[in-house]
Amino acid sequence: MSGIDPAVAGQQLNEKVGMKLVEASPERVVGTMPVEGNLQPYGLLHGGANAVLAEALGSTLAAINAGEGRAAMGLELSCTHHRAVRSGMVTGVATPLHVGRGTITSDIVITDDQGRRTCTARLTCVVRDKPPGA
Repeated sequence: MSGIDPAVAGQQLNEKVGMKLVEASPERVVGTMPVEGNLQPYGLLHGGANAVLAEALGSTLAAINAGEGRAAMGLELSCTHHRAVRSGMVTGVATPLHVGRGTITSDIVITDDQGRRTCTARLTCVVRDKPPGA
């Protein structure tokens, strides 16, 4: 994957939670994550796992929209957990709310296998010029 330091390529959190990127364009980024393996002590999908999925999708959307020679990094993430999930897969869809030169904000909706909204998140990324040689 372009832009990933080879020294940390095998240590990506997205892989550890089982996230799969399904679709990626400037208008929409979609990914899935299994519930199994990402549970909290009560047997429900961990809220932090929702946050990982949301940040990964929103950051990918921001990186696509940042432009050549620019890098996007998470600045603020908020998540509202609407419904518990015990099994199956969740799907996240990130869409842009604001695409500017200095910040990009994404809306991320996570749903369960039945299409019910389980989490709504908003991620703002700061956008900066990449340092020379990066």
